Amino acid sequence: WILGFAILQLYPFTSSLFYSFTDYSIGSDPVFVGLANYVKLFTKDKEFWTSLRVTIVFALMTVPGKIILALAVAIFLNRDIKGINLIRTLYYIPSLFGGSVAIAILWRLMFLDNGPINAVLNAMGLPTVQFLGSTTWALPTICLLEIWQFGSSMVMFLAALKNVPKSLYEAAEIDGAKKIDRFWHITLPQISPIIFFTVLNQTIQALQNFTSADVITEGGPLKSTYVLGMKLYREGFGYFKMGYASAISWIVFIVILTFTLVLFASSKLWVHYADE
Repeated sequence: WILGFAILQLYPFTSSLFYSFTDYSIGSDPVFVGLANYVKLFTKDKEFWTSLRVTIVFALMTVPGKIILALAVAIFLNRDIKGINLIRTLYYIPSLFGGSVAIAILWRLMFLDNGPINAVLNAMGLPTVQFLGSTTWALPTICLLEIWQFGSSMVMFLAALKNVPKSLYEAAEIDGAKKIDRFWHITLPQISPIIFFTVLNQTIQALQNFTSADVITEGGPLKSTYVLGMKLYREGFGYFKMGYASAISWIVFIVILTFTLVLFASSKLWVHYADE
């Protein structure tokens, strides 16, 4: 394990930090340039700021959407009805595909101007919507794919709901608490550690998005879906600017670290543990 960690994680991690301070292309020796790559990113590369904004907007749209939908479905499935195990399995299936290229291609075909989604809209008498060709709809369409894959979060919420003591609900019901009150004052506080864990993981995943944006829209139209993952990939493997790409990767790392620290700092206000 230590050997695998050192070769496959620690070495790439530290070497990318070194390369971020160099002018390095594949096939040539790295030339140390100090902070030149970072200065260029922040002062001259407008495309970087566009991709950073798109990435943050993407995360702010997908993470709350996925969490809310996963929790709502978990609450619905937290009951003993006929065929409930089959229903739970069906809801989980989309998450098995993860960041599959095949699913991204299928999503693209569905939302084409002459695709099935627009065919349904036309059949209802509604006009054709340019989901992938509009700067207004392209990013939400990609976000919808990520939100649709809520199964893993749903499973964790369902397990957390099963562990909430029924005695708390019974006592609250005797005291006259309504369902909405029981949800806000019992359910949410009891499962808040799982909510925190899920939000943290989904945020990290969203900030590293690449597949859906690259396959479905290729970053367009007009860079409206050009996430940082695409920027990093094209600089490194499209233009072979490995030093510049390494600098972008460290910016991505800092963005993820910032979001993580903010979540941990805010958790003191809304996450409740059993031993507190």
